[in-house]
Amino acid sequence: MAEDNLFELKVITPERVFFEGQVSMVEFNTTEGELGILKGHIPLTVIVDPGILTITTVEGPRNAALHAGFAEILPDKVTILAELVEWPSEIDEKRAEAAKERAEERLAKKGPDIDVDRATVALKKAICRLNVLQ
Repeated sequence: MAEDNLFELKVITPERVFFEGQVSMVEFNTTEGELGILKGHIPLTVIVDPGILTITTVEGPRNAALHAGFAEILPDKVTILAELVEWPSEIDEKRAEAAKERAEERLAKKGPDIDVDRATVALKKAICRLNVLQ
């Protein structure tokens, strides 16, 4: 892989700098759909939607669970400010499965006391965690 194809990626959460380094590609979900970024991408700011974050370095691709946030994309640098990002080794599969079931139950009830938006986001996050484990 040619070094001239690399760009800087920084993924930051309120608790830590999750990732910082040179990458050849980064892929993640936005509210407008899935986005794949290579060096030289047009400047763009997007809202991150829960999904799998794929970081491709010279060592190869690595996946993580990426939750809500924002991303600033520049031709030679991408910065993702995320609510939460987790490597597969940081995810408790049983807890994620239980969260998925709880969210599905809430959405199935459709009662006036159910916060549908919150349950939908919880379901997306749980599915994201489970998908990154596969």
